[in-house]
Formats: sequence, structure tokens, C-alpha cells
Amino acid sequence: MNLLEELTLLAHDQLGRRVIDNTRIDHGLGGALLLELVLAERIDVADRRVVTRGDGPLGDALLDEALDRIAADRRSRKPVDWVKRLAKGARHRVIERLVAAGALRVERTPVLGIFSRTRYPGAHGAEPAARAEARERLRGAILGSGPVLPRTAALCALVAATELDRKLFADLDRKLVRARLKEIGQGEWAAAAVRKAIQDVQAAIMAGAVVASTAAAVSS
Repeated sequence: MNLLEELTLLAHDQLGRRVIDNTRIDHGLGGALLLELVLAERIDVADRRVVTRGDGPLGDALLDEALDRIAADRRSRKPVDWVKRLAKGARHRVIERLVAAGALRVERTPVLGIFSRTRYPGAHGAEPAARAEARERLRGAILGSGPVLPRTAALCALVAATELDRKLFADLDRKLVRARLKEIGQGEWAAAAVRKAIQDVQAAIMAGAVVASTAAAVSS
């Protein structure tokens, strides 16, 4: 499972219901795309702008499309710009991928005979193993005190930026969780350039979600 798939699984409960709003999920996935490219050493953030590194495909359609878009863009854009651009359509594609892989299934229930409610429970009536593994990996990182692996640190950054930790770890002390997530984000768990890029993407997710939520509130 990559970061996009893990974040999508974590953003739904065992009944397949969203535990955070679509705005946060979408911006989180836009950020997850950037973080996967950071971890693959195919992009960097230099002078607060996203720049590409290396060449050749990664073998993942979503990642390769994102990388091609960044490389082909004539403008030098900030992480927050790419988070918003890459967020569009990502959620549906990731869910389709998880359904095709047998991790989730689509459950549609009629509402008042007019609308339908869509949920994404585990394909076999049980919690997807990948969700349980990701959640326990995060819990271990939060309750621990040492350094964590770069991929786990990146997932921690996504969870913190989308405020998903409020739902996943409601049984833990809120201040402890936020303090540990901040510590992980600033810790010496990866090369300085990678760590800084992940911090910039995390900030971009938070900023993008706030702007989108404010715009939605004003329009309503």
C-alpha cells in the first residue's frame, strides 16, 4: 500500500463511512502524491517551489501522471498549488484501485427513494488488514519515543495535516498525540532535504484545506 491508499483506508471507518470531510481527504491525497514523489526522490522543494529530479517512469499511473504534470508545467509552483491541483479526482481513482484490489467494496443504500448513500466497507465484511496495519504503525510511532522510518513519518504528517488523528486516536491524550506528531515531523528521521520537503507539503495540505473550507462556507 502506498501513502494514498493508506490515507484513504484510514479516512473511512469499519462501516465504510468517512471520518473526515471530503475537503481534507482530497487535499490529503494531493499531498500524499507529492510525498510519494519526495520519498522516491523524484521531486524536491527548493526556495518553496516544487522541482523535479531524475527521469523515467515509476510504474504507478497516479504517480507518473503527477510527475509528468509537474515536469511539463512552465511555471514554478509552490507545494500548496500542487496539492490543490493533484487533489482533483484522486479520491475516486484511489478508491477504485482499492476496490479492484479486493480491499474495499462499494455499498450503495437508497435514501428516500431519490438519493443513494455510498460507503466503502471492507471487501469481506472485516476491517482491511492494510488499514489495521497502518493504524497500528501510527500508534506505535505516537506512543514511542525514538526515530521512525521516513514512510511512517510521511504518513504521520498526512494524518496531522488532515486532523485525522482526532478520529484514529480519540482514546489517547490529545496534547500527547499532537506533541508527538510535531516531534516526528521535526525529528532526525531522514535527510534534511527530504524532511523539509515533507514539512512544506504538510503545511500546504493544511493551508489548502482551510482555504477550501472557508470558500465553501462563504458560498453557502
